[in-house]
Amino acid sequence: MRSVTRIGAIVVSLVLGLTACGGERQSLAGGDRYKNGRLSIATGNTTGVYYQLGGGYADLLSKNLPDYQVTAEATGASVENIQRVVRGDSDIAFTLADAASDAATGKGAFSSPQPIRALARIYTNYTHVIARTDANIHSVADMKGKRVSIGSPNSGTENIALRLLEAAGLDPASDIDKQSLSLPETVQGVKDGTIDALFWSGGLPTGGITDLTTTLKEEVVFVPIDDLLPKLQAKYGPTYQASTLKKELYGTSADAGTIIVPNLLIVSEKMPAELAGELTRILFERQADLAKVHPEANNISRDNAPKTEPVILHDGARKYFEGP
Repeated sequence: MRSVTRIGAIVVSLVLGLTACGGERQSLAGGDRYKNGRLSIATGNTTGVYYQLGGGYADLLSKNLPDYQVTAEATGASVENIQRVVRGDSDIAFTLADAASDAATGKGAFSSPQPIRALARIYTNYTHVIARTDANIHSVADMKGKRVSIGSPNSGTENIALRLLEAAGLDPASDIDKQSLSLPETVQGVKDGTIDALFWSGGLPTGGITDLTTTLKEEVVFVPIDDLLPKLQAKYGPTYQASTLKKELYGTSADAGTIIVPNLLIVSEKMPAELAGELTRILFERQADLAKVHPEANNISRDNAPKTEPVILHDGARKYFEGP
């Protein structure tokens, strides 16, 4: 009888222990998650600028944010990153402003407004559209019937690629041989000749693109896309702007007109204001250190940083920008 009682007590103890563990995990999904000493940053593909800067930012935060260990995670990028923050799988995320705008307003990939807040507008992403010269692609419309990588699933690259294809009068589901590949996979496919063209949205320079143009040289060409800007702006607003990819950047034969989109750093609306303020402070006070990781950090402007609309600026970040 004593043995049965003892076993019963053990079972009750195990049940209570499991319940406590479950309760702790549940509480970490809310405000208490920020008290566990760990933060994660959702970045992007391993050869992209998000991943490089994310790793550098994680290191700076770990060194300058008392009681926290911060890690950077490779992801599919923008849309996935927003989803990760909303679910509580990541605490901080890099994202393109067009994807974040969709999330804030409940459009595109998001059926309802998402509970995200911005820490800052950071540097700008350039849309890279590259084709093998033997594919005879001189415009997005020329991609009909071709093998085209539109980027990782749920990425900002995929988002803008689909919009550009639509603006060029193509149906991505039927007019192209659509490949949803990460940047490393895409670059290898272009090298192997299994991919005719690619879309990529990233900072300058992007390591994977440098690898591609250095290896293939005249065998690849940048496809101009600035002619599609009016259609994008008419449908999606002024988030999209025109710019140029200079030939010196990747050692190509000519400049290429392109479309640019700002990037944002986002967090959950549940993040405590004090923590959000510290994350923003360290970003700017250690900006020179971050620029040693990738030069795009030099293009983060404190004047432009609060301009995150329609994504609401986190109260902690706003307090930092407004000053004492």
